[in-house]
Amino acid sequence: MHERLVKAIVEMREAEAMGCVKELLDKGEDPLKIVEQCREAVEIVGSQFEKGEYFLPELIMAGHMLAEISHMVKPVFSKGLEVKRIGKVLMGTVQGDIHDIGKNIVTFLLDANGFEVMDIGIDNPPEKFVEAIRNFGPQVVGLSGLLTIAFDSMKKTIKAIEEAGLRNKVKIMIGGGQTSEKIKEYAGADAYGKDAMAGVLLAKQWVEEKGDEREMDRS
Repeated sequence: MHERLVKAIVEMREAEAMGCVKELLDKGEDPLKIVEQCREAVEIVGSQFEKGEYFLPELIMAGHMLAEISHMVKPVFSKGLEVKRIGKVLMGTVQGDIHDIGKNIVTFLLDANGFEVMDIGIDNPPEKFVEAIRNFGPQVVGLSGLLTIAFDSMKKTIKAIEEAGLRNKVKIMIGGGQTSEKIKEYAGADAYGKDAMAGVLLAKQWVEEKGDEREMDRS
């Protein structure tokens, strides 16, 4: 069934993918496992795009399917639970890049893990991030980008955050198909998340550290 779900997403068979998710949920499958299958499928779609075998319509379709699956599994995450918000995370795809599938998975998982998330979408100039940090007051900022053109945009965005006097107020993580530790150093970010769960773990770690710092300041 899991292989069927991945294949259905990769081959853009929406009705079959939704049917698989419904069947898995009806059987009591762990929603995190379903999200993991989506992540696997998204990686394949991204790879096909990079090779020139898939194009923008396929990326948009995959993003649409992910949004639908998120709506289906989200209630299962929060069933019977009062989600306590543990911190704020700002997410966005940087200027020149319109890919948001990976970002959407991270946003979904952050929300499911108790974060209040502001997602400002795709193709954001540096000043949009600066404005959102001022208005939203996050502890963590996630910069997303799939294309290599995003690397310079990430660097410019972090520089703009620094020039606005906000750099010491936030921890910045980057993520996306081509990002790496090397790109983290180039852009001036605090960390690189190799996958969606890595992004969630980084955010949790940073928010806990900030909480500990506040406790120390009070004592």
